[in-house]
Amino acid sequence: MKISELQRKDIVNVNDGKIIGKIIDIEINESDGSLVCLIIEKTKYIKSLFSTEDGTKINFDQINKIGSDVILVDL
Repeated sequence: MKISELQRKDIVNVNDGKIIGKIIDIEINESDGSLVCLIIEKTKYIKSLFSTEDGTKINFDQINKIGSDVILVDL
């Protein structure tokens, strides 16, 4: 799967069914090439007035399933 294909999918929290946002970047472990985390754009769901970060990180172990339209995560 290409990164561009992942970026088109909505990220959904399985606990409450809310859409968290879209992928804006990924973090890869340089030593072994494994996916460390997804970096998600900030939305009203996770936005903080005092936050200086551009996105929120979702660790690889928080991903439940990557489907055809959505990525289900457990936050």
